[in-house]
Amino acid sequence: MSTTTFTYLGGPTGILEYAGTRFITDPTFDAPQTYAEPGSSELVKTTGPAIERADIGHIDVVLLSHHSHKDNLDYEGLELVATGIPTLSTREAANDLFGGSVIGLDSWESWEVNGVTITSVPALHGPPGSERLVGQVTGFVLEADDEPTVYVSGDNASIPLVEQIAGRFPDVSIAILFAGAARVPSIDAALTLTSVDAVRAATALGASTVVGIHTEDWQHFSESRAELEAAFADTGLLVTTPRGDTVTL
Repeated sequence: MSTTTFTYLGGPTGILEYAGTRFITDPTFDAPQTYAEPGSSELVKTTGPAIERADIGHIDVVLLSHHSHKDNLDYEGLELVATGIPTLSTREAANDLFGGSVIGLDSWESWEVNGVTITSVPALHGPPGSERLVGQVTGFVLEADDEPTVYVSGDNASIPLVEQIAGRFPDVSIAILFAGAARVPSIDAALTLTSVDAVRAATALGASTVVGIHTEDWQHFSESRAELEAAFADTGLLVTTPRGDTVTL
């Protein structure tokens, strides 16, 4: 029986329990509000988390795809990181977020905790050339003995990068995909996976289970959960993840 579970909290945020270790993805716990983003339009959060930060229990590791946008790390998320929880992210995040608990990894570098190996894998937050506008982004692959291999995409929009990851990790069973086709006026392309590309990513990985997040709670997500479900309708891959409920994967 699987011991891997996922609790969807909203936006890009969920708690992954894997090999006896509790991970959280891109922590966002603020109440609905509008954020002024440097160099871009405002980001509007429409819905708060399914579970408040004070009630999530112990977290062992934060998996932070990047730190420069409030829809991936908001004020309360930053407070969680500031408590000293080991936080895996980009080199840029480690340089900018002081305090010593943020561990910056280059692509294909690994870090271990409790018998789990976490490898930073490449991600592109938009079309080629958008890096100068959006900064560094990373995804993650988690491996442990006698456990399924898990891919966490982070804010990635590149199928070629997913194909590279699949080449290095041919045994991915569970894919946690940030979808929603996020868009901002300054970049004329989706900044995260479209629903159709999420299916392409899952197919490239050979995943048997897909968790879809990053489709709700922010106005700049241009595709909804319903569109993601429609894209996966004939695949049998997408898991239903009601807000606040723990689902066995």
